[in-house]
Amino acid sequence: MKCAGRESRVGSRAPKHGVRGFFRPRPSSLVPRHEAFTLIELIFVLALLVIITSLAAPAMAKFIRGQALDSESRRLIALMHAGQSRAVSEGMPMVLWVDEKNGAYGLQAETTGENGDPKAENLTVDSTLQISVLTVGLTAPTTFKNLPAIRFLPDGTVDENSPQTIQLTDSAGFSRWLIESSNRMGYEISDTQN
Repeated sequence: MKCAGRESRVGSRAPKHGVRGFFRPRPSSLVPRHEAFTLIELIFVLALLVIITSLAAPAMAKFIRGQALDSESRRLIALMHAGQSRAVSEGMPMVLWVDEKNGAYGLQAETTGENGDPKAENLTVDSTLQISVLTVGLTAPTTFKNLPAIRFLPDGTVDENSPQTIQLTDSAGFSRWLIESSNRMGYEISDTQN
């Protein structure tokens, strides 16, 4: 079927506008635009990131420093609980000794057999920390192999001549204290010495 100079094809894919094969650009409002950041915007965002980082860095440093102190003090308290439990269950005194010069501490039975204490534990303090024992007012502080020591008795209490305070200090001078409880049943972590 012919119609005024045009050929009509059923099912044909002829372009609606213009001649076949002729490219006709879309109007600019229909073309998707790919927008990007300008150099000024990128510099502004980077400046904001620098400011936020500089504000957050001191808080993060304090958090990390506090983590080392907290972790070591919890580890020391856990060892104290283990010593107390062993003293009660085995019916013999246990000693938690502290080597301030070498930054170490450990737990073992006060009296051992020929082979020593097979359950003895020796730990070292985190390299960023120092450990010290405070024995204020004690006439004859408890020692083990010439080192200050906490002695756990078979009844679960702490010997009265054991140090009242152990101090952990980091390189920046921040400290945690492990203070003997008033009923002599163990030690507690404190941010202050009193």
